[in-house]
Amino acid sequence: MKISDYATGIQHLGIPTKDMEETLLFYTELGFDIALATENEGKKVNFLKLGNLVIEAYESDDAAMCYGGIEHVAIDVTDIEKVYEVVCSRGLNTLEDEIHYLPFWTNGVKFFTIEGPNKEKVEFSQYL
Repeated sequence: MKISDYATGIQHLGIPTKDMEETLLFYTELGFDIALATENEGKKVNFLKLGNLVIEAYESDDAAMCYGGIEHVAIDVTDIEKVYEVVCSRGLNTLEDEIHYLPFWTNGVKFFTIEGPNKEKVEFSQYL
């Protein structure tokens, strides 16, 4: 069993922000539409879409505010439990993360995150 058996491509890029209004203005000026506006733990989260590119902008007091500020890349998968099993069996669950659920989109989303060799975060995410 391979992760690529369940991966369909990039789902979104995660960008933390200290100023959501400025972020929304910038990306809508570039032609992005707000596909989903919601909250997570009291912080604003917006998914912005331009064609097949999706950016998850989310409020964070820890936003780097420097080059390299993309916090994670999310890979879209069709079976989060099977991907989690493969990742763990290969010793790749470097953050010892578990599968999480958020009530985003129509039926919610399940995801977990690992860390790459350059301190990049790779999220595996499944729309439900």
